[in-house]
Amino acid sequence: MGARGRVHRKHFLKRVWDQRALVLMALPAFIIVLIFSYIPMYGISIAFQKFKPLKGMFNMNVQWVGLKYFEKFFQSPYIFRLLRNNLLLGVYSLLWGFPLPIIFAVLLDQLHARRFKKVVQTISYLPHFLSVVVLVGMIKMLFASNGIVNDVIQWMGGEPIYFLIAPRWYRTLFIGSGIWQGLGWSSIIYLAALTNVDPQLMEAAVVDGANRFQRVWNVSLPALMPTISIQLIFSISGIMSASTEKTLLLYNEATYEVGDVIGTYVYREGILGGAFEYTTAIGLLMSIVSLVLITLANYGSRLFSENSLW
Repeated sequence: MGARGRVHRKHFLKRVWDQRALVLMALPAFIIVLIFSYIPMYGISIAFQKFKPLKGMFNMNVQWVGLKYFEKFFQSPYIFRLLRNNLLLGVYSLLWGFPLPIIFAVLLDQLHARRFKKVVQTISYLPHFLSVVVLVGMIKMLFASNGIVNDVIQWMGGEPIYFLIAPRWYRTLFIGSGIWQGLGWSSIIYLAALTNVDPQLMEAAVVDGANRFQRVWNVSLPALMPTISIQLIFSISGIMSASTEKTLLLYNEATYEVGDVIGTYVYREGILGGAFEYTTAIGLLMSIVSLVLITLANYGSRLFSENSLW
């Protein structure tokens, strides 16, 4: 190591020592990420080998199989159904679920009655704290053939609808319940961004004769654009990630065709079937797809606006 390198290292260690309190605060988070996120990445190698659980991942006599399990997935008779269901659930959730928290936050921001505003906010946050099991239980109680929704339909003179076993209603229930559960919680970040809006801009807009809609369009929304761009990038990257737990609890044999997703297929093949190499390959493939999506979304955001993750 040259003299310049020693000086740089000494300067770096001095900065670490000077900021030792911050380093100690960050150390637990760093250790957690290292243990649970980086070290397990070695398990990706299972996707390229004939894995024997009894010998573990560090078996020196492992048999490498290349892209065999990736090819197996692409030749699976279920691949088109799985990709279609994942894609449709992800795209529909993005189209319907992404704008609503923004609209909700803007509407809340326009309320002047503080007590009423706090009550609405608190009520909208509550569904976020429900577990998936409780949420699906509520869906099944409300939309069962003898549930409250069907009671109302029959009271109005209609015929009962079998929501839980009708494939055409599955995505509506899945996406709608997700929006209801996450609406209030997702709006928090937009409400926080709206607090940074300069009150003088609003006052100037009022003086210029702008109505409420014009003030929202020309003042509030421009202030939200950086936050919207970043959130949109993250949402696009998760298009192929449907909730496995919720799907397992909500779908049934009648709705397999529209409800079966990659996560549930991985559960059946990996956890129940013991095909660890195969499902690891599928998981790695989905991670690559998410990486491509977030990269494209970031590039598009940087191309059409000044906001991006990197």
